[in-house]
Amino acid sequence: MQEFWAQLQKDRNIIEKIKRLGIRKEDITERFIKSQGAGGQNVNKTSTCVYLKHLPTGIEVKFSRQRYQVLNRYLAWKLLVDKIEQNVLKKIALEKNALERLKRQKRNRPRKLKLRILEAKRMHAQKKLQRRKISGLEY
Repeated sequence: MQEFWAQLQKDRNIIEKIKRLGIRKEDITERFIKSQGAGGQNVNKTSTCVYLKHLPTGIEVKFSRQRYQVLNRYLAWKLLVDKIEQNVLKKIALEKNALERLKRQKRNRPRKLKLRILEAKRMHAQKKLQRRKISGLEY
């Protein structure tokens, strides 16, 4: 039996993505509500709009572009899974950037760079000495 009642290949792809991301169905709230807009009597009488919320991340999706609930449900699940995937990829990228930043901070500086930095510090110290007030002189 197909899970989302879409084409079999599409159904397999979304189920595979859900398993890969570790999304549990218990973590998702699914509701069907009445749509608005074009669609005629079908939209006004039946609950064709699909509302999904992933509780751990708080990501919400409300989908009602199509006239049929089955198609809206499939597209809403696809949109929700894509948003969760983007969220996960974003977190991974942030962690990777933080690790790379730490690695750059901890690496040893080349000898010439150290000498250049020390020379710049000495020059700065000399400038500050020249700005000092001269004591002992009275006008």
